[in-house]
Amino acid sequence: MPYGQLEVYIGYARGLEDQNWLTDMNPYVVITCHTEEKKTSTASGEGENPEWNDSFLFTVTRGCDEVHIKIMDENTFQDDDFIGETTIQLEEVFREGEVEATMYDLYNDDENCGSIKIGLTFTREERDECDEDY
Repeated sequence: MPYGQLEVYIGYARGLEDQNWLTDMNPYVVITCHTEEKKTSTASGEGENPEWNDSFLFTVTRGCDEVHIKIMDENTFQDDDFIGETTIQLEEVFREGEVEATMYDLYNDDENCGSIKIGLTFTREERDECDEDY
């Protein structure tokens, strides 16, 4: 299992399924890698085609073999709405060191609900076999 730093670039989403009837959506992205979770800023009023252009660093340790991406619609007076999600396996970025920004399909109940542009970069760190994860 590789150890190191994983950079996740969140570019933009296209064709999101609108969760609101009267107003534009306020989408944000929740990125989860193993037990670490990070969140983009809210793309207020950007509706079905939001842009973030943001990067997040995750520490890769034992058990981190995928990144889960979830897009939510921020609401003021009620719970945020789920828009869609995807899971990206990390074998390729561990092997190659970088996966150029690519469009990934998003799903809600097995139905396509848009796509999101994501790039991945992995920087390997050497560890002694005696090192333990805390």
